[in-house]
Amino acid sequence: MDSILDRGDTGPLYMCRPEIATVVVDAIQYGEQQMSKYHLHAYVVMPNHVHMLITPFDALERITHSLKRFTARKANELLGLTGRPFWQEESYDRLVRDTDGFERVVHYIENNPVRAGLVREPQEFLWSSAKAD
Repeated sequence: MDSILDRGDTGPLYMCRPEIATVVVDAIQYGEQQMSKYHLHAYVVMPNHVHMLITPFDALERITHSLKRFTARKANELLGLTGRPFWQEESYDRLVRDTDGFERVVHYIENNPVRAGLVREPQEFLWSSAKAD
């Protein structure tokens, strides 16, 4: 399933719209910078899913619920789909146990747009922690 999602070409592709991807990136960054809910290490907003590597300072379920609720409301307003589901109910999390695992996860997240054929280099993708500033 991961490889199908990682291609970024199945299911609703709402986040390929820049204004919606920006809403999601802004919410991810707000959760770290203004709400102090987590330390954000890496992220990518793909056309059909999101990857984040965080050190949570709150219950993961609360963080996920808050991000999904806020971004769904904003994205649905932009799409004219108010009140409709935007995200799948489930989320997948993994525990990173060591430095090597941490580096592998960062690489996996930031290279997701490359594997999907959206860009040639990770830093070219605008909705990622790897983007060039």
